[in-house]
Amino acid sequence: MTKPFPSTDDTETLALAQALIKKPSVSPEDGGCQVLMIERLAAVGFDITPMPFADVENFWALKDSGIPGPTLVFAGHTDVVPAGPLAEWAYPPFEPTVSDGWLYGRGSADMKSALAAMIVACERFINQQIAFTGKIGFLITSDEEAAATNGTTRVMKSLADANLHFDYCIVGEPSSAQQLGDMIRVGRRGSLNAHLVVRGKSGHVAYPDTVINPIHKAMPAIGALSCKQWDQGNEFFPPTTFQVSNFNAGVGVQNVVPGEAHIDFNFRYSTASTHTDLMLKTETILKDHGLEFDIQWSLSGEPFLTDKGPLIDAAVASLLAITGQKAIRSTGGGTSDGRFIAPYGIQVIELGLVNETIHKINERVRVGDLAVLTNIYSDLIFRLLSRHD
Repeated sequence: MTKPFPSTDDTETLALAQALIKKPSVSPEDGGCQVLMIERLAAVGFDITPMPFADVENFWALKDSGIPGPTLVFAGHTDVVPAGPLAEWAYPPFEPTVSDGWLYGRGSADMKSALAAMIVACERFINQQIAFTGKIGFLITSDEEAAATNGTTRVMKSLADANLHFDYCIVGEPSSAQQLGDMIRVGRRGSLNAHLVVRGKSGHVAYPDTVINPIHKAMPAIGALSCKQWDQGNEFFPPTTFQVSNFNAGVGVQNVVPGEAHIDFNFRYSTASTHTDLMLKTETILKDHGLEFDIQWSLSGEPFLTDKGPLIDAAVASLLAITGQKAIRSTGGGTSDGRFIAPYGIQVIELGLVNETIHKINERVRVGDLAVLTNIYSDLIFRLLSRHD
């Protein structure tokens, strides 16, 4: 049983990461990134299925060993957030630059370098002619950073409709905190949004008996929501949190009571709560405070968790063997496309580079980490799919 030979050469992964960063792909644009990835995967025997939806580019790729076994899928996104003020960047954001051991560029951390590491890891694994069972797949989208409506969620539904199932998924999000390999994401909290309109009665501030101030009415209710203990969390998740993100009212002058107050808020919730329960409890509190209101709910994603199984075991073993890190298992942070994959009964983790500079000016990654991440991905393929005969 031949094991992948680890490499300290980062030039190949670095070159592919730079080629991807050079392609401006502000969400939902792909900018030609997927064409480059498809060319590389097709060259080592992957069957490619483009899956565009609306203005979003997606593709599904599969390499079948011909021997029954599990399917391991690498998932990620080619789209990036806007660069922001160009004058504040040390180097142009879409001209990848190596300086003092760092690779600078928009998407370097989130997550084009990880995409490059995935591609190179698979190429090396396959070119070393290591016998394996099952299948290796790629699920790539350009719709993760913005609406996330025509990307992974649509691809997953299409795969399910075609009875195409996979077992393990490694999402290349930048999961590490301080050093590569110190943390893996084994789940994420759910995200539930609301837009609340509290109705009052407009009029002159000098005649309070003729008006109903929606701001005054809303404040005690919002206070009650913000102070409420929604749940206790559990061993994997912290307690559910409530945060107001926008509170707007008024007509622009100081002597008019507005007729409405508009409030946006969000729940980040654990598996100790459900979105339906949070909605019911919220609306009960609003009614108990005597508000006249309308509320619109939108669910960004349910919480998910991979707390045990072969994927977790392999990831922990790979990180310990290659980086010496005993990885912390975390469910912190925002949302990821893992929320669209896990509901299909798939073991999902997020394993990637350090997330310190994601979405920031001068986004960057350590060049030396590229070879290490490539080795981690290659080792994971071996641990999960290699033949033991």
